Amino acid sequence: MRPTPFTRPTIVAAAEMLERHTQASFDTMVLRLALENQIPEGAGLSVAKKCGLVARAVIARPDLVVHTLDGSVTLTEALVREAVALVRPRFASPAQAALLRGLARDGYVVEEDEETHTIRLRAALPQEIALPETDDEVRRLLRQLGFQVPAGHLDQAIEAHTRGDWAAANAQLRTFFESLFEAIAFAVDHAAASSCANSENRRAMLAAKGFLAIDRNEWTQDGKSYINGLFKMLHTDGSHPGLSDEDHSTFRLHLVLVSARTFLRRLTYGL
Repeated sequence: MRPTPFTRPTIVAAAEMLERHTQASFDTMVLRLALENQIPEGAGLSVAKKCGLVARAVIARPDLVVHTLDGSVTLTEALVREAVALVRPRFASPAQAALLRGLARDGYVVEEDEETHTIRLRAALPQEIALPETDDEVRRLLRQLGFQVPAGHLDQAIEAHTRGDWAAANAQLRTFFESLFEAIAFAVDHAAASSCANSENRRAMLAAKGFLAIDRNEWTQDGKSYINGLFKMLHTDGSHPGLSDEDHSTFRLHLVLVSARTFLRRLTYGL
């Protein structure tokens, strides 16, 4: 099975972008995706309804390999490429904005070639980070450890990011990371965590217990460590309108997911 680099919200957003097709061009695209046995041809069904059928077909078999002019790819990737080809940078729409947000969460950006004006998709992050897999692992470990409160805040953060509410996404990411370390502290030593006056004291307790590595500058008493710096960045005020806030909110999401995975793995497996 070939893993897909795209999450369910991105798949749905990509399918919604296909409404830009005419009936004839949609039917041709269905042939390219090898879905002609699942999606009816002709005007008997609206393009919008056909988009819904495509989304269901891809979600049901995301790892199915199809052959395209660019080589063999998963059905999910083929769908995303079809949707990206319909992106028009100077003619924004809600469907296009949703697709671009989904791709950004998954670690991808859409670019326009300055000379040919062709649209292309490229990875914005190293493949080793594997954001969708990281997201899945974080959620799985949260469930495994019974960390329901942090899991709820993470779900709300991703939902807010999906709808483009950057201030709400930033706030929930901040709360998620705080509640995550609260839960970790009580899991490591419930009695010691209970005796701490506040969250920062509990993080200091985790360093004293050896869970946070002082020698790797994960935690220092002078406030100049990785964890201290990350919390200070996450506690900056909300966002303002503009692309920079979308980029920064997505950056926060990626950073928090990768960091959360590290500490959840350490708690679960001793890594």
